[in-house]
Amino acid sequence: MRTHQIEVRVRYAETDQMGVVYHGNYAQYFEMGRVEWLRNLGISYRWMEENGIMLPVVSLTMNYKKPARYDDLLIVKTILKNQSSVRIEFDYELYNEQSELLTIATSVLVFVDMKTGRPTPPPEYISERISAMDKT
Repeated sequence: MRTHQIEVRVRYAETDQMGVVYHGNYAQYFEMGRVEWLRNLGISYRWMEENGIMLPVVSLTMNYKKPARYDDLLIVKTILKNQSSVRIEFDYELYNEQSELLTIATSVLVFVDMKTGRPTPPPEYISERISAMDKT
């Protein structure tokens, strides 16, 4: 389960005058994919934050191959790339309905203790679920 995918329909408000998705909106698609990847693992951002852990993005890189357009049904593929002492890294692939690769991206996030504002190892429940995933 290192990979999870969701579908997203491009809304009119996400496009520019030419009907092409504005480049800044891709980050939202990748966030949606990451949130659902975690939820599929049994982890919610809300629960983490209620328990004192934030997971801010510290790096996001994107490479646009082809444009996404208004009303396209997009497939956002989220792949766990690496999880280390305080960081978690994801790769993303964005496809249209014709299975054309539109965009690739990578994000790095850091587990942060909300009380101290400092990086912290992931909570045990997250480490256990990721470790268990690697064994299947």
